[in-house]
Amino acid sequence: MENEFLLESYDYVLPKKLIATYPASPRESAKLLVYDRQKDSITHSDFFHIFDFIPPEALIVFNDTKVIKARIYGHKESGGNVEILFHRKITDERGDDRYLVQIKGRVKTGSKIILQNGYECVVEAIAEGTYREVAFFRGNKQLDFTNTLAMFEALGHMPIPPYIKRADEALDLMEYQSVFAKHYGAIAAPTASLHFSSFSMERLQKDFSHCFLTLHVGAGTFAGIETADIRNHRMHTESLLISPVAMEAIDKASAILCVGTTALRSVEYYKRLQDVDKKKPLCAECDIFLHPGNPVLCTHHLLTNFHLPKSSLLMLVSSMIGLKKCHELYNIAIEKSYRFYSYGDGMLIL
Repeated sequence: MENEFLLESYDYVLPKKLIATYPASPRESAKLLVYDRQKDSITHSDFFHIFDFIPPEALIVFNDTKVIKARIYGHKESGGNVEILFHRKITDERGDDRYLVQIKGRVKTGSKIILQNGYECVVEAIAEGTYREVAFFRGNKQLDFTNTLAMFEALGHMPIPPYIKRADEALDLMEYQSVFAKHYGAIAAPTASLHFSSFSMERLQKDFSHCFLTLHVGAGTFAGIETADIRNHRMHTESLLISPVAMEAIDKASAILCVGTTALRSVEYYKRLQDVDKKKPLCAECDIFLHPGNPVLCTHHLLTNFHLPKSSLLMLVSSMIGLKKCHELYNIAIEKSYRFYSYGDGMLIL
């Protein structure tokens, strides 16, 4: 029997041909594996038929974060090319906006990176790992967060995941974004949401109870776990916002279906907090790590994609259905040529 706390237990072999490099078109044509835990049954379907499976009493929870065009390119004053990936905003001791980024290319504190259209990036500090603290300027004026987002929108590229071995294309501007994305701040899409078109969302919002919350997906979602015992892993934090309306809906729900692991992590984090003032929005840094030793407690159903080996998201799924069953379903998905990862097919856990 596999040890559910050993990192190696979450490994599996995926044929490269099953890594989705482009989305299904139309979105609802993606395949859907439906696993009913009570019946221990598997149904193979597609997203055209997802409403046949969603329990009518379930509150459907969405993450309405919006992906920033977070990857920009520039060059050092010495001429070397540099790639910058935005991570999140931080604030220095003076109250000025700085940003945590990842930089491809060797830079040191004080380095200036020349961007397009008169913009510049200055490395203010070396942070942990591959992260750097930077400030952005145009001319001699330091950019605040609003103007920094405008710069990324003008110069940036969609940050499609590293396992998609191609450059971003025009189609990614639309396809690597949910149709209900609202609040800028993510550098990765909540991928289960990508299966819904405007048409299917219109039907869902008419026929099912639903609410939105915002969890800004960070670079940590792609970070590997490096501890042999997964319980020793330190989870990354992501900015979370839940409105009073959404909190009330979640509290009153008899059953909750989360669209994506980010929505699920948000619900589980919120439900475990003490002394929440529910008359005002909850603003927090979500760092919950869900795995068989810290299982999902408050969410009844999950719509999700198929995740990378040894990833924290695979551990989250295992906490709902068990490690053995998780491997069984993934093996079946591979045998049936389901497409994996961000642009891939989906699984509905009931």
